[in-house]
Amino acid sequence: MHFITGGSFNGKSKWVKEYYQLEEASYRWISCYEKSFPSDIMATIEGEDLLIIEGVETLLKGWALMFDLNQSRKKWQLLLNQLAAWENHDSKRKVILIGTDITKGIVPVSEKERKWRDLTGWAYQDAVQAAKYADLIWYGISQKIK
Repeated sequence: MHFITGGSFNGKSKWVKEYYQLEEASYRWISCYEKSFPSDIMATIEGEDLLIIEGVETLLKGWALMFDLNQSRKKWQLLLNQLAAWENHDSKRKVILIGTDITKGIVPVSEKERKWRDLTGWAYQDAVQAAKYADLIWYGISQKIK
């Protein structure tokens, strides 16, 4: 598993495309910005070797609005476990998670925004712990953090 984070519009997607040479690879790219996240992600990735999930923070925002923090984090941890099991089933498989840094450490005034910020921070910690690699992308430049 590879977790990539950084600021909005800082080149995370472009970096992933270049780093993994996606023009030459078979992959499934799920953008949480464009549509809702599939309810059964595992059923949608049969036959793929590379899965990229972009917009993790958007997925988490939806969960933060629907569930309490504990339920949301458990849903995230369950998803991470499912993705890790899928990836570990075959040495050719790889999961890439792309999540944008939100609020840059500034505590939001709104309770809903604070809940989302807190969940995202915990979820990113979980993702880094589950990932073999983690990179921070700022202005198109990567910094390996794990």
